[in-house]
Amino acid sequence: MFVHQRRIVRCVWRNLRIASSYGPKMMRRTILGVSLLLACGSNAPNSSDAGNDASLDAGMDDVGDATVIDAQSCPPPLPPVTAATGPSDTISGFTPIPSNFDVDAGLQAAWGTGAIPVSAAPDVVGAFRFICGAGHLGYDDPIVYPCKPGISHLHQFYGNTSTNAYSTFDTLRANGKSTCANGTDSPANRSAYWTPAMLDGKGNVVQPDYEAVYYKRRPLSDPKCSLTSGDPKAEGNCVPIPSGIQFTFGFDPTNANAPKTGAGSWNCDGKGATQGAYPDIPSAKPFCPVGAQLLAELNAPSCWDGKNIDASDHRSHVAYPSYGSWGYLKCDAQHPFVIPTFHLAIAYTVAPGDDLSLWTLSSDMLAPNQPHGYTLHGDYKEAWDDSVKTMWTQGCVDNLLNCSGGDLGNGRQIIGAQQPAYGWVNPNHLVPLSSIPQTMPPDM
Repeated sequence: MFVHQRRIVRCVWRNLRIASSYGPKMMRRTILGVSLLLACGSNAPNSSDAGNDASLDAGMDDVGDATVIDAQSCPPPLPPVTAATGPSDTISGFTPIPSNFDVDAGLQAAWGTGAIPVSAAPDVVGAFRFICGAGHLGYDDPIVYPCKPGISHLHQFYGNTSTNAYSTFDTLRANGKSTCANGTDSPANRSAYWTPAMLDGKGNVVQPDYEAVYYKRRPLSDPKCSLTSGDPKAEGNCVPIPSGIQFTFGFDPTNANAPKTGAGSWNCDGKGATQGAYPDIPSAKPFCPVGAQLLAELNAPSCWDGKNIDASDHRSHVAYPSYGSWGYLKCDAQHPFVIPTFHLAIAYTVAPGDDLSLWTLSSDMLAPNQPHGYTLHGDYKEAWDDSVKTMWTQGCVDNLLNCSGGDLGNGRQIIGAQQPAYGWVNPNHLVPLSSIPQTMPPDM
């Protein structure tokens, strides 16, 4: 771009970002207002513009604590959605990458004694649960906008502390600690999880207290876990989570008119709260008084095509089981493999001075005519240490155990997976939007 055009684009980008932090109404006003274009384009370049450019250019380098990768190493764009793309090496996904740390150093005797969890029966799924603290904030999305830092709406990250626009399976396996293990030097779970940031409508991000993650699937011994078991009501062929798989779920930020997936809902918990599955934040507001927690809940897909780690829409390679016209739960013929799904529950304290009528997700500007919280969605990039993933899959899921707090079902437990390092309430409740580096795309 020419220099002045570059400054115009930066100015527009900056103003849209500021407007979006105050909610969809302000976003619409800014987009419609001619004052934005006049402010950005009416003046010739001057010395102050040069100073602003310099500060923005400096912000481009702030892409997290991972090793910065040259854009040439980023994956090529996927073709339009005609079929799933991105084949894996095997039915187990990409070839596992060994951890570059002592895995055993990140494990301990379960609950101090090495006790084995109780059975999950009469439930039919084995459960593996753990807690992740709130991670960093950033305008990156390595699934939807790989190698394009600063182009996404603001995200709240969990898990791998190195996640940025350049993250791949290889880089996640080689870099970062994990907020799902209190930042220990032996992060068995280097997977990345992220959701749209919560905005308070007053120029701040509302930091969550924690994210609870609950993996589950029927055990391999269950006849419904195999299409060749003879059970006419089998759900599909059960396999572990493929190494390196990635997908988005919930509201589709690339297609606001697409059906939402994952049965996303809002809940309330704690003192004075009334629990329920509310469709949006305004519906939950009357039941979430000060001192309670607002919960965002979402389910990941559990059916996989058995071939592809990603798809051009980041969704079509995975799916959800349904009862269809046959009357029992199963995966469709295009996605016959059952992988452990996971349930996310993200907790936000409602503190004195908070006004839930102003709270909105950073992605809500993509659906400005919908209630706040309508665009709830999640992103996932798998990057588990393969040996630890095998432990919880075999120990908890396949043994139909009720594992929590990072308990692996074999007498061992992930250190730091029981609660965030700061406790159950995040001491950094509000983060000013002005303090978050607004990294710009490199070609701007």
